[in-house]
Amino acid sequence: MSLNTEQLFDRQLVTQLSQSQNEPTWVLENRLQALEAASQLPLPKLEKTRIDNWNFTDIHPVNTETAVASTDQLPEGIRQFVSSDEETNLLVQKNSSSVYTRLSESLANQGVIFTDLVTALIQHPELVQSHFMTDGIRPDEHKLAALHAALWSGGAFLYIPKNVEVETPFQVLFWVEGENIGTFPHLLVVADSHSKAHVIANFVSDDETKAVVNGMVEVFAGDGSNLTLASLHTHGKGTTDVAYRRTVVGKDAQLEWIVGDLNQGRTVSDNTTHMKGSGGNAQIKSITVGAHEERANITSTVRHWGTHTESDITARGVMKDKAQTILNGITKIEKGARKANGVQAEKVLMLNREARGDANPILLIEENDVQAGHAASVGRIDPIQMFYLMSRGLSKREAERLIIFGFVGPVLDTIPFASLKERISSVIERKLD
Repeated sequence: MSLNTEQLFDRQLVTQLSQSQNEPTWVLENRLQALEAASQLPLPKLEKTRIDNWNFTDIHPVNTETAVASTDQLPEGIRQFVSSDEETNLLVQKNSSSVYTRLSESLANQGVIFTDLVTALIQHPELVQSHFMTDGIRPDEHKLAALHAALWSGGAFLYIPKNVEVETPFQVLFWVEGENIGTFPHLLVVADSHSKAHVIANFVSDDETKAVVNGMVEVFAGDGSNLTLASLHTHGKGTTDVAYRRTVVGKDAQLEWIVGDLNQGRTVSDNTTHMKGSGGNAQIKSITVGAHEERANITSTVRHWGTHTESDITARGVMKDKAQTILNGITKIEKGARKANGVQAEKVLMLNREARGDANPILLIEENDVQAGHAASVGRIDPIQMFYLMSRGLSKREAERLIIFGFVGPVLDTIPFASLKERISSVIERKLD
């Protein structure tokens, strides 16, 4: 489907957006180039999912909001996603605007930068410019990437200096609310060599919101760094969520990605990790639960470039009602990535006859001296298991619940953040009800 984005989002709108944020000249130039490219590039081609009839552009792309002085001023339904602890580092964005930021003084004194992306562009231009939409995701990948590059707003930037280790998680909340809203949040994380950090990003909207969220996350894990990142998406049924995540992993770096795609509307989720340095290790864990008539295409990709790199993709999907999900796992070992080891396992459990799930494991090997393996399964609840549990006095719903949580347990049980684990469990409970 060809969309004339030049008519939907013109140069004047993009220029006004850039100038209103006092952005450097190079940012505006990049925005305008991306806008032009968006009118020519095709939509991304997704495995077994057609998105050419999805709405990505009939929206209001700039929706500014007023800042708040404390988290107490946030609505009660939103406060559950953030911590009120003054020691917690937190950034909240509503629609197009960052409305609240908190960074502990001790971390600021160590050189940690945690602020909205616009402020980072002005105060730390070289650091941002060298990473923003370069080795992660590029504006010329496809139409959705180009639209994001032209219209991104707000966003968050985190920089962890060399040898700095932070145990308290950084929390980012991207909150959408309103009618025909378009948001383009961008999270950029740069971890310098031998640093350590934990990042939790929540993407939220309610069922009354009608929106398109075209979001990007770029992560750069420097040599010897240790990063744990969690991305939880709980948008309402009126929201179309596009989430592209790109990570570049350096030498001997340790990366753990936890992705919860628990939306109630339409979802495009793409998580790609580039193992650039030798000796790097990446653990990718994904959970999705679909209900009603939800549609989702979820892809986890690891590309091995460096030698002696290791990766493990574990994905679990549960489908009920008429929900449909395509679960893709791709491990690619490039030529020259000797001694690489990539494994993956995707499993889908369907609770109803009309539910649909598809698990697609893909191995692409261009080097001989490597190890690789995959596993995939799609099926329904074993009636023998149900009979056994119900014969022990459990109701059908209780038995079904036990089987489902046992099924997602290999991912859920490894989540290192207790609050996030509880939140994902509660969302799964609500969707199953």
